Amino acid sequence: MTTKHPGLGETVEHGIVAAVKGTGDIVKATADTVGGTLSRTFEGAGHVGVAATEAIGHVAGGAIHGAARVGAHLGLAAKGTLIGVMRGTRHVGAEAMDTIGQTAGAVIHHTAAVGGQLEHAASGLVEGAIESAIGIGLSAEDAASSAAHGALEAADKVSSTAVKTVRDAVSRTVDGVQVVLKAPFKSDENK
Repeated sequence: MTTKHPGLGETVEHGIVAAVKGTGDIVKATADTVGGTLSRTFEGAGHVGVAATEAIGHVAGGAIHGAARVGAHLGLAAKGTLIGVMRGTRHVGAEAMDTIGQTAGAVIHHTAAVGGQLEHAASGLVEGAIESAIGIGLSAEDAASSAAHGALEAADKVSSTAVKTVRDAVSRTVDGVQVVLKAPFKSDENK
């Protein structure tokens, strides 16, 4: 049975708008709002499978829409979103790697929807994955690669230009961590 999360995206969006206006620190405001919202959402209910994926998609969308509404840098919002999701879900191990990829995909999807710069969002996601990895015992390289892969999969659903933009943004060393890209995507296979 799928758990629905009505209004979760709107709750996060309004929280981001208020927090950014109050503090001006988009990374902290986003991480705190997303993490707190997910933590409360999953409290005592378990957080696996489709329900967690839906909740992550809703909060990521709310975060990006809220940041766009106040004119915040979407790369910083993406970083804060990923950090917040990892805090709020408390996923570790393989589950954490899946969550990083899912979050990256949702952020890229919503960044494209608001007309934001995908390269900024992709870079922010990788930075957020690296920062989150340290706190939960994951390899920074694996976390960064999972974020890059999730971002590329979502970009592939937008356009071939989006794939190139995201690939260029994540194909570099970030904070001393080399991002390793996984298998080619459909738009690569058709070339």
